[in-house]
Amino acid sequence: MAFQILLNVFLAFMWMFIKVSFDVSSFIKGYFFGLIIIFVFRRFFGSRFYLAKIIAALKLLLLFLKELILSNIAVLKMVLKPKLDMQPGIFAYRTMLTKDWQITLLSNLITLTPGTLVIDVSDDNQTLYIHAIDIADVDEAVKSIKHTFEKAILEVSQ
Repeated sequence: MAFQILLNVFLAFMWMFIKVSFDVSSFIKGYFFGLIIIFVFRRFFGSRFYLAKIIAALKLLLLFLKELILSNIAVLKMVLKPKLDMQPGIFAYRTMLTKDWQITLLSNLITLTPGTLVIDVSDDNQTLYIHAIDIADVDEAVKSIKHTFEKAILEVSQ
């Protein structure tokens, strides 16, 4: 990915030198044409097209912001109720992620979302133990994590 970015910047500067125009608009045009060239020749690189990874990372960020807002609203509703009828609990979540940075990112995303907290990670890095402030259905919580955060992390790391 880093090689593709550097190559794209190099192509943008080459465009500037060819056009003998050293302003920002010329660089942007060159960068755009470099993107097209790298996209056309993407099969010759060892990794995925770098713009796809950047888009996947932005999707992960937007997903986290959405989940953060929704969970804040849910916790606020819970706190403002006159009667607390929540069901706190701890459940084990088996993950498909293998790399340490992926598991750390997943743990941080879960912990930063209000109402949930990763308590521990198993020795084999395959199971996360999560405390939830209100967990009516464990299977629904597991599916939610698997189809949101874990799926987005896998897209970023491909």
